[in-house]
Amino acid sequence: MQPQSNPETSSSQPWVTWYGDDFTGAAAVMEVLAFAGVPTILFTEIPPDDLKKRFSGTRAVGLASTARSKSPQWMRDNLPGALSWLDSFNAPILHYKVCSTFDSSPQSGSIGTAIETALTVRPSRGVPMITAAPQMRRYQAFGHLYAGTFEGVFRLDRHPVMARHPVTPMNESDLLRHLAAQTDLPSGLIDLEALWSDPQTALDKALAKGEKILSIDSMEATSEEAAGRLLWTNREDLSFVVGSQGVEYALVRHWLATGLLPACPPTPSLQPVDRIVAVSGSVSPMTAEQLCNAEADGFVLIPINVELACGSDEGLRGEIDRLVRLSLETLERGASPLVCSARGPEDPAVETFHRALSQSGMDIATANERIGVSLGRVLDGVLSGSSVRRAVISGGDTSGYGLQQLGIQALEAKAATIPGASICVGYGQTPHDGLEIALKGGQMGTKDFFSWIRRGGGSH
Repeated sequence: MQPQSNPETSSSQPWVTWYGDDFTGAAAVMEVLAFAGVPTILFTEIPPDDLKKRFSGTRAVGLASTARSKSPQWMRDNLPGALSWLDSFNAPILHYKVCSTFDSSPQSGSIGTAIETALTVRPSRGVPMITAAPQMRRYQAFGHLYAGTFEGVFRLDRHPVMARHPVTPMNESDLLRHLAAQTDLPSGLIDLEALWSDPQTALDKALAKGEKILSIDSMEATSEEAAGRLLWTNREDLSFVVGSQGVEYALVRHWLATGLLPACPPTPSLQPVDRIVAVSGSVSPMTAEQLCNAEADGFVLIPINVELACGSDEGLRGEIDRLVRLSLETLERGASPLVCSARGPEDPAVETFHRALSQSGMDIATANERIGVSLGRVLDGVLSGSSVRRAVISGGDTSGYGLQQLGIQALEAKAATIPGASICVGYGQTPHDGLEIALKGGQMGTKDFFSWIRRGGGSH
């Protein structure tokens, strides 16, 4: 569905471009826009001209990356080229997409470094930061971020997963305090009271004081629409934005309220299939419950010997071949294989992996990348050796490294599931062109998520 004509958006340029610091997050932005009726495409790499032209009529363009697991130096080396490519579309808003649980540290996935680097490409008087996304049970109140789990909603520094994250543990729920360890840029907060009363005055005061990074609360429809209105009406001063897909949720709510978009179309779904292929590199307790539910619903769980990621290339290739063979045998029996690195943080495989990592001298980022790449190669091998055309990759970093092994260069959202993990269709110069695939972060999804993908998504 094309957005209705409006003088504000009548030019052919996109309304928004975004750079995802992981693949699941990048895809989550795509689905917010696409299911609101905004023609949207997500590229997994800067595309060749012929592929770019294939999607020339889109109103939103994204580029996915694995920046969330990278060092500040990697960001300084790699972000300018990618962001310059997105900037060339001349969209009024360029969005650096971060995880809705703000996964970052001074050493890994530094959001502060990303902001500093992006400002050299697209100068912006202020940098709004909208991390909360109430549709995903992510809430920000007076600067503090909260995130939901199956057990309830927790402040981030008390969250059962994020407070103990193995790479980017969150010991501070005040996002500006957390960010202060990553950048010296001056910052300020536009809180709920301001959003409920006079957000423009709050913004004007913050900019007059020289505050560069502006953390914006979001709890419910009123504050979310106010945040979207603030971004869109001040887009000349706030042309570079940081945040989760909460940025797009806020913009869409404002566009709907002002008539820039018609009412959202019905939630789409796909036909059910009898078998899918899934791989999971997440050790989240939420993913563990989803794996248990999938097994009870007929999926066959096949563990990868993750300690081999800390060893030789030859040993890892042998493990990939073994997993492909077992998965194909599972498909031949009429079941869906689900290759997984662990059944949650208490799985003995986690301790085995860390012991092997310590003995190998390999750094954890390299080992995790090798696991993600291996799972992607398993998925490639199973899809190439079967007629299955629907798949799942579970885990934020795993999704990035895994999808790259399939040669897919672009994604379109096609069927809804939970917010942030739609079923997409992949395109590219690859045998997997047209593959239906869902990318799911570790902290996302219902307990029956894998079965839901098999059913084709849509209304639950």
